[in-house]
Amino acid sequence: MEDIHDIFTTFKKEFPGVNEQYEALGEEIHVRGGPLSDTTRWLIKIGISAASGHQRALKTHIHKARAAGASDKEIAQALLLVIPTCGFPTFMEAYSVFRGGAG
Repeated sequence: MEDIHDIFTTFKKEFPGVNEQYEALGEEIHVRGGPLSDTTRWLIKIGISAASGHQRALKTHIHKARAAGASDKEIAQALLLVIPTCGFPTFMEAYSVFRGGAG
């Protein structure tokens, strides 16, 4: 996995065994966990990280979704879906990350 956050590079160096297990879990869930496409999985993860308020994860998931072929319109829709369940302020925090204003 490409490191887009310096702290993740530090984590991998400091805890290589934990990172290895974390990567294996991610591989199991993403690749063998079910029939969803890469793009769909990353769009779902955008919604989850946005709803949870995890800005660093959101920035990573946006990056991964784009790499998997998601358009900015698809990403924006995934974020808009946060509004009815989590509220407008939660959406605006995530939208700010998407538009480059935070994270």
